[in-house]
Amino acid sequence: MAYRRTPAVQARLDAQAAAIVQAATKVLSTAGFAGLSVAAVASTAGVATGTVYKHFSGKSELVTGVFRDVVTREVAAVAAAAAHGPVVDRVTAAVDTFAGRALKNPKLAYVLLAEPVDAAVDAERLRFRRAFAATFEDAVAAGVAAGDLPPQHAPTTAAALVGAIGEVLVGPLAAQLDSASVLPELVAFALRALGVPPVSPPTPRATGADSTQE
Repeated sequence: MAYRRTPAVQARLDAQAAAIVQAATKVLSTAGFAGLSVAAVASTAGVATGTVYKHFSGKSELVTGVFRDVVTREVAAVAAAAAHGPVVDRVTAAVDTFAGRALKNPKLAYVLLAEPVDAAVDAERLRFRRAFAATFEDAVAAGVAAGDLPPQHAPTTAAALVGAIGEVLVGPLAAQLDSASVLPELVAFALRALGVPPVSPPTPRATGADSTQE
């Protein structure tokens, strides 16, 4: 008769795997993909190297687990921020949340966006970009439907925005910089790319003698 794990045993194993993923996230946040090793993750998690291999076949599968864990949280945060309101507010919130959260953990975000990785992890990165693009696509489609944006193919626009934002972030993230200009510039670019008309400054009121002429 095949051995069947009890719920308690399975819960313990699941908790152990989650702790290992958290440890791998910490290592990636300081050492990047190139600096991550199973031994380093095991040390951070406080377990034997063999314990890591009980849950993950190696570095690639472990980092893939990190991608899935981190991306689930990040996509949920962006989707929640961009869920409601006029299209300008939704896109602004999406860009602010996406880029702002990336800049708070630049090393990990660089791994997620641009650091050279192996094929399996790169495939997970592609799913990561598609998930973010879906949040932008919803906002763009709603803006077009409401007449607030010019006609455009929402999936193409969304994918282009995510790609452009990721490309801009590569420099600041790779150099460990947190430029105060990055977020407002990205928001301005996104709105221009969508075709949102610029807001004209108010016309100054006339003063002096001109203001009293009839």
